[in-house]
Amino acid sequence: MAQDFDIIVYGATGFTGRLVAEHLASAHPGRGRWAMAGRSLSKLEALRAEMGIGNDVPLLTANADDPASLRAMCQRTKVVISTVGPYQLYGSDLVAACAATGTAYVDLCGEPAWMREMIDAHEAEAKRTGARIVFSCGFDSIPFDLGVLTLQEAAARRFGAPVRRVKGRVRQMKGGFSGGTAASLKATLAAAARQPMLVKLLADPFALTPGHKGPAQPSGLIPEFDPTLNAWVAPFIMAPINTKNVHRTNFLLGQPWGDIVYDEMVVAGLGDIGKAAAEALAKLNPLASDKGPKPGEGPSREEREAGHFDVLFVGLTEDGGRCEAVVTGNRDPGYGCTSKMLGESALCLVEDVAGAGGIWTPGALMGAALRTRLERHAGMSFTAA
Repeated sequence: MAQDFDIIVYGATGFTGRLVAEHLASAHPGRGRWAMAGRSLSKLEALRAEMGIGNDVPLLTANADDPASLRAMCQRTKVVISTVGPYQLYGSDLVAACAATGTAYVDLCGEPAWMREMIDAHEAEAKRTGARIVFSCGFDSIPFDLGVLTLQEAAARRFGAPVRRVKGRVRQMKGGFSGGTAASLKATLAAAARQPMLVKLLADPFALTPGHKGPAQPSGLIPEFDPTLNAWVAPFIMAPINTKNVHRTNFLLGQPWGDIVYDEMVVAGLGDIGKAAAEALAKLNPLASDKGPKPGEGPSREEREAGHFDVLFVGLTEDGGRCEAVVTGNRDPGYGCTSKMLGESALCLVEDVAGAGGIWTPGALMGAALRTRLERHAGMSFTAA
């Protein structure tokens, strides 16, 4: 059946959804057929008027509490972009609808327990219908997923083989996390409190690789001195989801990197000051305060444009060889860069890559094609040495 649209932005009236819509309208004017969807038609109409795009972008109503409306929406488009989270609370019926109708799907999910639930429930159906379902198409986990991919490409050029030890080190990050990310983390912790069995899954680096268990991985839970960088490093709050996605990418590609050992940490600094900073970061709980943005809220345009991030990836061989890759973004990670990553992921599925149905990672399905898009349209860079 022919679809009416290439892309539907579901949750367009939310803060991140609006940014995605703005990116599609400004970075790709006149390209493709796309629409905005949400619960309230009046709010969608107000948003469209504020964006100044007239009636060129159609509006649809769909509600997470109404599976029939979600299925009807899916049947009208090639790709659904979902910014309606926490996904474990509001996302399951939409993934089921996409899997059933063969509709491609991208989101911002950083909720590994829910992702595993969706893999177990819908991957077979997605493969049958051809639905390409791709979770984690924002700051968690595209820079890390594609960063490791870029590093392994550099290792193949330099050493003729992949590296088995990979370190991801966040060197700079200005802009913080989104309200949606905080809400998702809190929902995950609440679910774990109700279901203690989830704690084991959340702690498992290979929770998203059903049937495959790799070697022991660093915990990343305590500050330490990293001789590779000659600096102190501290725990990174997004590591538990990013590392799972990196291992799933390797798994989906058929383990071309072998059994890698991978961790992510934040670079705190040198010497005693670096040690003190690492210890302070380890004690910091960004979820403990209610001062941050709530879902649907976010920083001003000026604050988003002042943000940035820089992540170093180091690959080590057993005989002392070393290669590096760096991923940077020129906007704040939680909103400015994330909204662009999500929009470009959807366009990549429409225009650049085919691929079989299933539940994918960005790196496994879109890889180099998405990386090129992000460099051209999202203010990101991927370099290797």
